[in-house]
Amino acid sequence: MTPAYAAPAWAGFGTAVATAAATLTGLLFVAVSINLQRILQYPNLPGRAGQTLILFTTPLVFSIFVLVPGQSRPVLAGELIGTGLVIGAALLIIDARAGRAVVETRRTWLLSRIFPSISSCLCLVLAGCTLLAQAGGGLYWLVPGALIAIIAGLSNAWVLLIEILR
Repeated sequence: MTPAYAAPAWAGFGTAVATAAATLTGLLFVAVSINLQRILQYPNLPGRAGQTLILFTTPLVFSIFVLVPGQSRPVLAGELIGTGLVIGAALLIIDARAGRAVVETRRTWLLSRIFPSISSCLCLVLAGCTLLAQAGGGLYWLVPGALIAIIAGLSNAWVLLIEILR
């Protein structure tokens, strides 16, 4: 079986991603605690903070699933598909409720908030589906999923920590 469809081959990746995601989640808590009063002054920023928390915990969750020893391929596939669907729905609900900032155009809102939510979770669903089918990329879909979630989360954390003070 190729590494794309064998979870044990992904242990190093899972450990590194889980560590990075947990560290970045800590950064988010620092950013929110430092600027909490300011964040609460803007109606869309609490939702953005929630979205960021979910974006950072998404790679943490799927890494934990990948690291479970002795787990069958179909079970891991189901966990990835379920996680992608549940988290994707949660992110879209948060985005819809939070709305756009006054300075945000529809295009920037779609590119900075909606696109990362959909694409990172779609990568999880694709990882699960292709893992189950043993064709189409398998666990390699976790790489762009993690990168998109982390980069979008870092962008949001920057807004919550730095941009909010401008």
